Amino acid sequence: MTKYRRQMRRNCLVAALLLLSTACSPDEPAVNTAAEHNPRTSREEIQEIYLRSCHSCHATGVAGAPRTGDTDAWAPRLEQGMDTLVTHVEKGYQAMPPRGLCFDCTREEYAALIRFMAEDRDQ
Repeated sequence: MTKYRRQMRRNCLVAALLLLSTACSPDEPAVNTAAEHNPRTSREEIQEIYLRSCHSCHATGVAGAPRTGDTDAWAPRLEQGMDTLVTHVEKGYQAMPPRGLCFDCTREEYAALIRFMAEDRDQ
């Protein structure tokens, strides 16, 4: 057997083993992110996410974003239901980018952020 054929046989064997190992792997990743198991929903955590991801538009009302604490602006949106609002955040809506610039947030965290922004700040 020539050196070339031995090398080719070895490469084919390695490729076959790699294919078999990936075919036998589970569909779901074995390790999930911490956010999937431990949603950040304390007021302090939500405020931190808000400042990082939402504040730049919702503090000033850029591009028609409802301002944080403006209950009149949030009321008709809240009437649509939380599921609809969270879907808008995930997919993007009008001028808001998909996932609202919080790419590691869960649906529960998006809902907490919406409630945080919709509350009356003059209480």
